[in-house]
Amino acid sequence: MGGRQVTQWQGTRVTVAGLGVSGVSAARALAGLGALVTVVDGGDSDTLRERAADLTAEGIPVRLGDADTLPPGTGLVVTSPGWKPSSPLFAAAAEAGVDVVGDVEIAWRLRGENAAPWLAVTGTNGKTTTVRMLAAILTAAGLRTAAVGNIGTPIIDVVLDSEPHDVLAVELSSYQLHWAPSLRAHSATVLNLAPDHLDWHGSMEAYAADKGRIYEGNQVACVYNLADKATEDLVRAADVEEGARAVGFTLGAPAPSQLGVVDGLLVDRAFVPDRQKQAQELAEVTDVDPPAPHNIANALAAAALARAYGVPATAVRDGLRAFHPDPHRMERIGEVDGVSYVDDSKATNTHSAEAALASYGSIVWIAGGLAKGATFDELVAGAAKRLRGVVLMGADRALIREALARHAPEVPVVDLDRTDTGAMPAAVQEAGRLARAGDTVLLAPACASMDMFTNYNVRGDVFADAVRARAAEAAEGA
Repeated sequence: MGGRQVTQWQGTRVTVAGLGVSGVSAARALAGLGALVTVVDGGDSDTLRERAADLTAEGIPVRLGDADTLPPGTGLVVTSPGWKPSSPLFAAAAEAGVDVVGDVEIAWRLRGENAAPWLAVTGTNGKTTTVRMLAAILTAAGLRTAAVGNIGTPIIDVVLDSEPHDVLAVELSSYQLHWAPSLRAHSATVLNLAPDHLDWHGSMEAYAADKGRIYEGNQVACVYNLADKATEDLVRAADVEEGARAVGFTLGAPAPSQLGVVDGLLVDRAFVPDRQKQAQELAEVTDVDPPAPHNIANALAAAALARAYGVPATAVRDGLRAFHPDPHRMERIGEVDGVSYVDDSKATNTHSAEAALASYGSIVWIAGGLAKGATFDELVAGAAKRLRGVVLMGADRALIREALARHAPEVPVVDLDRTDTGAMPAAVQEAGRLARAGDTVLLAPACASMDMFTNYNVRGDVFADAVRARAAEAAEGA
């Protein structure tokens, strides 16, 4: 850390909004640089009090239960990602002429000389998987890297690490991008765009604009999805460095300046000496786990970013072979009586559920939860031919049931009419009853989980437990 950066923060009064992981990281980092930090949070739980006590012991004051008023003398507000732009604290900051930024912006400002370049990933779905694939590829190339941002270790902590990294794989949410005006990545991708978090952003246009910030100032490559024109539109609108290229990825055969798939191979026609005449084999489709269409797209995006950084083709192959998805992302739990059970609890919106439903031939679908303003007609119409049956639960299940009545009236539907956690074992039993050997029982709720579960991880865990219990019963009866 250079002396210039310490001097920059010395004596600056900073208000950190939010006592979550990123807020605590920002508070400690800035206090360590000499800033006069106050943390505010509207909550007052036992967990927050514990964190507040730890920070207070370190000389960082914390104000719980009041997050609406701006502490006197504040020169900068650092917000946690989820705080809405309409929050009263930010209105007070605007009235006082005080900037509001996020932890990603602070991390960007804290980078030292010769800092590791950022390879950045955003999109409605697939961000975490793509970033972890990218980190695996970079590691296979012998580079010191980390998957950071909206994943794993707080990005500020990694930037300030005493052991420098060669390059960082950075997952960025639309929230984080909204609050990171200075970010300029080496290369970046928007994987896809579909309506999500519109209650936070206010409109699809505002949501897309925040996603598009990831391309601003790109140095080498703006990677976009040929199957999603909105991502290419964001590239065209971006102000990038001279020489930065638009690089597409596709599940079809690639044209020059694209990555794609040919005869079961992932191939590169973007980062080769002669893009018109050459193509570089990177990996086999079967090297991708799982080799579902949307996950192959994730692998291509990760490969494009790695290749933009100069990684050899062999590292792409080795990294993809070493990668295995996180739990609750199309995770195969097991098989009972010839029926596969797959946990895609991470499918919290229609776009991600669509990708999951497109990956199997005959499905008993477990769905429902909090719709977050979504509609389901397009999703159901697209999946209708693949559905053996549907089991519904959760607060907004009626929206899915009505879409099924319109677009798949012949598909059997079990409406559990429940929002308690015990509904999941019942759903697994009903799904097993509807399924036939060779089918897949797929938990891809297309909804958020908070009406019934703490988060999608718990929802997936309860599903997995129910499947294992069903398997044990089947084994005993055999």
